[in-house]
Amino acid sequence: MAKGQLEFQEEVDAARIENAMWRSWKADGSGDHSGDHSAKTEKLERVRGSIGDSIDFSQIRYPQETRRCRYDDLPTFPVRPNFAGFENALQPASQCVVFDGCPEDPYHPSNTPIYQTSTFVQPSSSEFGPYDYTRSGNPTRTALEKHVAMLEHAAAAFAFSSGMAALHTVTRLLKQGDEILVNEDIYGGMHRLLTQDCAHNGVQVTFVDTTNLTAVAKAITPKTKIIHTESPSNPRMKISDLRKLATLAHQHKVLLSVDSTMMPPVICQPLLLGVDLVVHSATKFFSGHADCTGGLVCVRDPELAHRVAFLQNAEGTALAPFECFLFLRGIKTMWLRVNRAQENTVQIAKALAKHPRIKEVFYPGPGGCSSEALRIHNSQSSGCGCIISFTTGSVSFSRRFLDASRLFKTTVSFGSVNSLGEMPCTMSHASIPAEERTLPADLVRLSVGIEDVRDLLQDLQRALDFASSQKPPPEHDGYDSRFEDLPVVPRPPDEEERPRKSLSEWLLSEVEGPCPCCWESS
Repeated sequence: MAKGQLEFQEEVDAARIENAMWRSWKADGSGDHSGDHSAKTEKLERVRGSIGDSIDFSQIRYPQETRRCRYDDLPTFPVRPNFAGFENALQPASQCVVFDGCPEDPYHPSNTPIYQTSTFVQPSSSEFGPYDYTRSGNPTRTALEKHVAMLEHAAAAFAFSSGMAALHTVTRLLKQGDEILVNEDIYGGMHRLLTQDCAHNGVQVTFVDTTNLTAVAKAITPKTKIIHTESPSNPRMKISDLRKLATLAHQHKVLLSVDSTMMPPVICQPLLLGVDLVVHSATKFFSGHADCTGGLVCVRDPELAHRVAFLQNAEGTALAPFECFLFLRGIKTMWLRVNRAQENTVQIAKALAKHPRIKEVFYPGPGGCSSEALRIHNSQSSGCGCIISFTTGSVSFSRRFLDASRLFKTTVSFGSVNSLGEMPCTMSHASIPAEERTLPADLVRLSVGIEDVRDLLQDLQRALDFASSQKPPPEHDGYDSRFEDLPVVPRPPDEEERPRKSLSEWLLSEVEGPCPCCWESS
């Protein structure tokens, strides 16, 4: 290995150990983590004095009798890399698949195992091993958090039991008397958390249009500690300039937090734009199959990451091992799912924009926002996402449309392989009081899935036709409309009157006798 490469590798190793061992020794408190080579070498030697040259986390011990730090200063998870400055040579689709979540496992599994345990045996009564209690750390969760950190270019990522638990952790970075500025178009659950929880705990909540930088600058006060936004916003799909927001926030020593649930890391990586905290409801695109709930917080600064790690452990909001496994599996197909759904979204948005009963279409693509908003979005994202909102001019029409749809299931959430539809004012954002709501009552939000777009377009046209007519929407049980064409097996007219045998009677009956499950009578 060449000298330059060797020095670079030493710096990488130093940064990895420093990030993982931060709370096991006294930091210099400067907050500057860029440093020169000599500073990193000095820090590396300080850590090596405690754990030696090896960074095999399974061999790390934390002696209790000789430690000079507080118990709460011990790391709750073993060594993991800092991906804040990591440049991955792989393309996004490969990054979702090429990842070894458990390189230290002696059996070298091709997939990360589920460590379904609550406790871990310790080396002795006077030492801690790398894990002790799953609330504090678990190998399956470590694998998920490392993979997410790599995708988001984060110093560290943390997995929580739900998207709301992740958002709540961000608000817990505030203390009494602090202020948080929040985008006026925000997810209903976050609005409820801010107005009915944070505000009652002494945190001042101020809503502002984050697409207007002048308005944001005027709203910042000495008490402002966090600016929180979404881009695109949920559900009106408003675009905020994350780069300029980050610059403005940092000029006032304020953190910028972005809920990027609508823009998974295969489309957008806000930390690279200067954002400090990125939140995901992993239930959506990271899962992709609507079969588990979870949340993620990705942090750019190692010092802030240690505070988030402390809150995750202290408040017991971490994600369980089995759900971590499901998200690890979901990530593998995320690029494929999102890419296919985006292709469908573009065609559906074009069709909706041409329909005479659709008043406005909102999505970060041509015809779905202003040219300036589209320029900003394209400068910070590589795709339009999979969400479309639109208005019809009539609440009744919107309801009839959703009730008549067969493939777009009427339900909250988004990001699934299945296409979904809802009316935010009465579903996902119903927790916002009507007098505080800024949403049109007739607004419909669609989450486009990976079905054949021809089937989706046909379903939308059928639903729009029913909504335009005076006919009641057809009754259905949630299946594809083509199931109606299947033949129905007629039930015998005397089926209800015919006595049925119990299981014991059937077992005692003669083998040659008639089967009680058959339609034919004896």
